[in-house]
Amino acid sequence: MEQHFPLILVIGSVNIDITARGAHLPAPGETVHAQSYTIGLGGKGANQAAAAARLGTGAHHRVAFAGRTGTDDFAKQARSYLTAFDLDLTALASDKQHPTGLALIGVDQKGENSITVIGGANMALDHTDVDRLQPMLEQARVVLLQLEIPLDVVEYAARCARASGCKIILDPAPAPSRPLPSSLLSLVDVLTPNETETQALTGLYPQDEATAEQASQELMRQGAQAVTIKMGGQGVWWQTPMAGGFVPAFAVSAIDTVAAGDCFNAGLATGLIQERSLQDATRLAAACGALATTKEGAAESAPEWEDVLRLMEKQNN
Repeated sequence: MEQHFPLILVIGSVNIDITARGAHLPAPGETVHAQSYTIGLGGKGANQAAAAARLGTGAHHRVAFAGRTGTDDFAKQARSYLTAFDLDLTALASDKQHPTGLALIGVDQKGENSITVIGGANMALDHTDVDRLQPMLEQARVVLLQLEIPLDVVEYAARCARASGCKIILDPAPAPSRPLPSSLLSLVDVLTPNETETQALTGLYPQDEATAEQASQELMRQGAQAVTIKMGGQGVWWQTPMAGGFVPAFAVSAIDTVAAGDCFNAGLATGLIQERSLQDATRLAAACGALATTKEGAAESAPEWEDVLRLMEKQNN
């Protein structure tokens, strides 16, 4: 990717995903026979980096990914998958003390999923990993963060990114067990929770536009400068201090919702690096998330830039 293209920096987790597909997800104590399984790249950080990089091929931006793998066979697989997305991996460290992250995923015939994550090397990230990123932070325009690495590292990364003048997108996933500290949220340009994460952060479940707006206002009261609430098949509510609105869902045939939220965030970063308004960037992000549900897998489901533009144009017509 050409060096003069603007840079998106993703700091976060990388996993190997083992995905089983069956008729339904198992209840506690139940054994379900799956029809198939796949092994591929995952982790919210890696998914968002891969999706942003795939978009960047057509949208003309670069993507760097910072995180940790182990030194096991899964690490070799993860690095091989990431390399195929034309990512800058100079900040992806090898950890001799911890295994590569692993995710065990079940997907039912409706495309719904259930995920168990073993953090491994992802949870060993510390401030030294961020300190090594200073040259990249000085180049980056947008930094993407999630919650699959230690929370204090997320906040430190956000603080360093803010000092370097970057726009910061925080995906508060997986859903936190308690509200996030205002010291972190005050550093965030756009917070991007889904319904479950919104409820965890505010106590409010966004079931329609009115409750989504109410929850957004609460998240901004907690410190976030702007919010997009991902409401699955309904659409997305976006909110700034000056305005808010609803972006309806794009009509697609969903088969797998894994990583749809990650592709949404990659699309949002793309929109912001193009200096679109939050409303326009949210619509772009919603198209990316929708297209991700039409393919199986996590990083593998990331859409191409031309397909995103085509879907947006189709809905316009």
